[in-house]
Amino acid sequence: MIFLHGSGERGNDNEAQLKWGVLNFASDQHMKMHPSIVIAPQCPTDMQWGNFSREDMSLLPTPSKPMKLLKELIDHAIETMPVDTNRIYITGLSMGGFGTFDAISRYPDLFAAAVPVCGGGDPSKSETISHIPIWIFHGALDGAVDPVLSRNMVEGLTKAGGHPGYTQYPRTGHFAWIAAYNDTMMMEWLYDQRK
Repeated sequence: MIFLHGSGERGNDNEAQLKWGVLNFASDQHMKMHPSIVIAPQCPTDMQWGNFSREDMSLLPTPSKPMKLLKELIDHAIETMPVDTNRIYITGLSMGGFGTFDAISRYPDLFAAAVPVCGGGDPSKSETISHIPIWIFHGALDGAVDPVLSRNMVEGLTKAGGHPGYTQYPRTGHFAWIAAYNDTMMMEWLYDQRK
């Protein structure tokens, strides 16, 4: 389980990234039902998980330095830990939601499922990732990340033959991850996915 935090949790203390959501995946109760290796790296200050054009959300050719390091970290975990390579999942909130779309677009054969929360991606990459089970979450009243960015991905994925899930909370702003990561249906769905 790869968890990408949001911009407010960047830094170098290796603790701030634990503030929102990730502990839901690492709780004793959750681990009893779904034993997992949970990886929650921290993005340095002033850097981003994703590397998209600000003009049109197109994925830029080179990954950000944190994304490059994340890929190396996943590869290292696969080499040194008992990782089921048919069940590598990724999720992220806000900046991490963008990072989730970036990661699955760059490495479309790596992940068994993805849950981007209040993020966005490059709809032109939809055909490349339409085979991946994806459940997208957003708040309808999000003033920080426009919900249209998630809806554009739902539309692109659907047109490309995918079957994305989409939950838009009608009374929620940017903090859609609180409800998303407490959604037991989403959790059960996620851990049921296999490549």
